[in-house]
Amino acid sequence: MKINTKSKKVNKAWMNDHANDPYVKLAQREGYRARAAYKLKEIDEALGLIRPGQLVVDLGSTPGAWSQYLRRRFAPRAAGAGGAAAGELDGRIIALDILPMLAIEGVEFIEGDFREDAVGQQLHDLLDGRPVDLVVSDMAPNLSGIAASDSARIAHLVELAIEFSVNHLKADGALVAKVFHGSGYSQLVEQFKRTFRVVKPIKPKASRDKSAETFLVGLGLK
Repeated sequence: MKINTKSKKVNKAWMNDHANDPYVKLAQREGYRARAAYKLKEIDEALGLIRPGQLVVDLGSTPGAWSQYLRRRFAPRAAGAGGAAAGELDGRIIALDILPMLAIEGVEFIEGDFREDAVGQQLHDLLDGRPVDLVVSDMAPNLSGIAASDSARIAHLVELAIEFSVNHLKADGALVAKVFHGSGYSQLVEQFKRTFRVVKPIKPKASRDKSAETFLVGLGLK
């Protein structure tokens, strides 16, 4: 039997990097489910996006670190163990993912594929006509390694997040979406610029240096 030693070395190196990652250690100490919480935290602190009383939709929410951060922002005085504040929540969080997510107190979760009309309708019904203050999207497809195909999948998810934002955001609302540098990136930036009055690309420090991911933030619908 042939053993793929290169693959084993890559996995071992990734595990070693992960175990020694300061954001991983910080997430464990502060009760977040993933280091990704600090990406949203940096973006929020730079732009002041999240305020108590808002309605926020978290797309691609699993395992729930962004929803945990949002919940802490909506109940800052009660924030504590478990990565989410306990008790009364001043704001509303609706989360959605194709994968299951362990419950977070006060977070309304829809399990389903955002690309399917029935799931989009379920989200639309849950909003019940109330305009959204902020959409955050950490959605990413399973990558095939075929650049052209992966770029198209990534772009499609970002375009869906933009379309949802156009249909549901307040006029002064905002969208935070994960994108990747590479083929199709400049077209996504242009699409953001056609949709929003202000567009800011942000690469948080919590985003790994080796990663091609960055985030586009659109502020205020045109």
